Amino acid sequence: MSRIDERFEVLREKGEKALVGFVTAGDPSLSDSLQIITAMCEAGVDILELGVPFSDPTADGPVIQRSSARALANGVSLRKVLDMTRDVREKTEVPIILFSYYNPIHAYGNEAFHQDAEAAGVDGLLVVDIPPEESDEMTDCWTENGLALIRLVAPTTPVERMRWIASSGSGFLYLVSKTGVTGSDGLDTTEIRGHAESLRAVTQLPICVGFGISTPEDVAAVAAVADGVVIGSAFERLIEDNVGNADLLSILAEKVRACKEATKKRN
Repeated sequence: MSRIDERFEVLREKGEKALVGFVTAGDPSLSDSLQIITAMCEAGVDILELGVPFSDPTADGPVIQRSSARALANGVSLRKVLDMTRDVREKTEVPIILFSYYNPIHAYGNEAFHQDAEAAGVDGLLVVDIPPEESDEMTDCWTENGLALIRLVAPTTPVERMRWIASSGSGFLYLVSKTGVTGSDGLDTTEIRGHAESLRAVTQLPICVGFGISTPEDVAAVAAVADGVVIGSAFERLIEDNVGNADLLSILAEKVRACKEATKKRN
């Protein structure tokens, strides 16, 4: 059983939902980033989503775009992200998902990336800009029990396409809460519930919802209808607002603990 599967099984037994925490690798610096990731995992992140910085992050809002630009300015590459993953894996057994655009992986080499990612302790991969119809180019070299391929499902996706996307995914499915980019405001939990129910009818994979979730109240509302909640821009905004602040790690840990608490079932 993979680390991802084990984590969801443990959470189900505890009556909790997964807190998936996104940060951009190498922001605001490589050394600070490793400390940030470690602190967040210790504070309660169930799954770490580690962003590979990219020069044209079209699915991301301005907060994550700026974090990616800072990391690139620090010389962070996919190879350095894998090195960081190896360092993180020495400190924690929290499942690690790499969030990337396809260009860095293609430039690295699909087979070499797969081998190096597995060796570094990566558990899964989410590639935001490669449609399922085209992903065989990337995954043909993958081993059967290798990386989980996290599929994205949009709120506009018809049910039959949901079924087809889900059939080729593993680990969990990432249900986008709304149209737009990461970090945009406004959550309609009634719509999210409807999309989650439609998706749950065609898959047994856990469903994690992301985009626009920033507060413990948001987390509690979404956790009521999903198996996990993804937070990214809210964490990156705290990092951006507190660069150079000696209390950054404790500020982030407090945010993680509050959001994790909101994933727990209330009797």
